[in-house]
Amino acid sequence: MQNPQGDIRASDQAVTRPISSIGVLMAGAIDYAGLFPPSAVSMQDAVENYAAYKRGEYSWMLGRFVVTAGRLNEFAAEAAKVFKAGEEPWRVAVVVGEDIELSTYSVVEFNSVERGRFVADVMEIKTASVEDIENACRIVPQTVEAYYEIPLDQRLPELVATLALRGQRAKIRTGGITPDAFPKAREIVRFVRACTAANLPFKATAGLHHPLRCQRPLTYEPNAAKGKMHGFLNLFLMTAFVRDGRHNDMLEELMMTEDAGEFRFDQTGVRWRNDNVLTLFQLEQARYNGIQSFGSCSFTEPVEDLKALGIL
Repeated sequence: MQNPQGDIRASDQAVTRPISSIGVLMAGAIDYAGLFPPSAVSMQDAVENYAAYKRGEYSWMLGRFVVTAGRLNEFAAEAAKVFKAGEEPWRVAVVVGEDIELSTYSVVEFNSVERGRFVADVMEIKTASVEDIENACRIVPQTVEAYYEIPLDQRLPELVATLALRGQRAKIRTGGITPDAFPKAREIVRFVRACTAANLPFKATAGLHHPLRCQRPLTYEPNAAKGKMHGFLNLFLMTAFVRDGRHNDMLEELMMTEDAGEFRFDQTGVRWRNDNVLTLFQLEQARYNGIQSFGSCSFTEPVEDLKALGIL
């Protein structure tokens, strides 16, 4: 893992978005979560990084800035130093604390004060029951899109159904800083299949620093423990194949694929092992109705890895 402390500040330059399968697949896909482990950079560094990414060559891949509700004011103070007049408002995803009412109040106040510069248009809420979801739905304003992080155990079908009935969105945690924080491939496939069946858009977070599944250190510390990390391309393409009605065995095998040579990206779509094809339309549908984004504590790692694979 590249240490995000070493992220190079990008200079202002023309944005070149590829008119191809990777352009469709990765548009606005990476929510920058540099404040969170294993990166955990300072607010100043995170804000300066985000400003640089927004003005850099790969800004078309950048999604929201992720921050906890309790640090919204700190974010606003730092971001105001680098925000440029005339820029589009920065979009912010707010991770809700234990007190959802207090977090919601913070978001509403932030949006009122910072209108025109920053907008917190997403809240991410950890829930474990139908009651948790219904309570949050009563509190979160309709002007904010809420993503509900739900467990992957036997409660999954009921919670997905509840979110779909309430017109909400789901969130899956796909990793962490210890090996046991990474769900099995079959658990991720089960989540995606459940969301797809319910027409429920979702996002992912944690452990998706790299395009393809790989064995990597789980933190930036010397001698950090290593583990298998899921790939964001594996996840995005698996989501598209779920919508194509593929069987579990094939979907799980795709999630486990580590060889970049098995994939081909071009102007018409994506091929996996030659016979499995996704068109640009299928990729668009997977993004629009399925996987919305993923949170990563580094923006440069995904970009540099895609370049190293020859995809960008």
